[in-house]
Amino acid sequence: MSNRSQQHAGPGLATGAPPPPEPSYAERARTLVHLGRTGSLSTLSRKQPGYPFGSVMPYGLDPLGRPSFLISTMAMHTQNILADSRASLLVTDPDVSRDPLGAARATLMGTASKVPEEELAALRDLYLARYENARYWVDFSDFAFYRMEIVDLYYVGGFGVMGWVEADEYARAEVDPLADAASEIIGHMNADHAEALVLLARALAGQQAEEAKMTAVDRLGFHLRLKTGDRVHSARIPFIREVRSAQETRTVLIEMIQLARQRV
Repeated sequence: MSNRSQQHAGPGLATGAPPPPEPSYAERARTLVHLGRTGSLSTLSRKQPGYPFGSVMPYGLDPLGRPSFLISTMAMHTQNILADSRASLLVTDPDVSRDPLGAARATLMGTASKVPEEELAALRDLYLARYENARYWVDFSDFAFYRMEIVDLYYVGGFGVMGWVEADEYARAEVDPLADAASEIIGHMNADHAEALVLLARALAGQQAEEAKMTAVDRLGFHLRLKTGDRVHSARIPFIREVRSAQETRTVLIEMIQLARQRV
């Protein structure tokens, strides 16, 4: 396994402590691409050779995380792909309310080609499960499914958090089990348990703060954005055990809050 995606972001639990565990860049990239629905597809222009041509592109995903596109032969990006199959897909955090430069994004690079007939039915079902409205044009004669074979991937998790992910590592990675529940967990904690987050930062991360907001959560822990006066900083707090569902997250957070109260 490549160590390119095994870096850590954010401080440890205390000064001198090892960084708290986090999902690999490959896992985070798979999760981000899973949550996204639309990316920016760049193909090589036929009209202006060598220049990238950008398109807004809904995409489907197969079990290996490879993006698929339902595109028309009349579209410029399709004509570009037929002339040169090299392309990239930029996927950004679907939560547009966040700082775009501080939010996660991934650039997938690869080659796009028409999906073989023997694989078409399964891929079509996966795509239409994500885009029900595509049923209105999926059978038009000028439309066809294309899939990107990923050659390499670059992941950015925010300021100072970035690295390359090998294609096979990305394919083996799994989507974080909290991916679809994360927004609800974050919203609930910030709206109803703001004081508890300040307590967790102080007792479990050794970070003093007047305000704390949860900004991300995964199976291994969560990130807090902390404010002390004019200073804004962050902390990563690991869960006391791995969680696999929203209910497990709730149970573990309650235990951690009780532990934090015992420490202060």
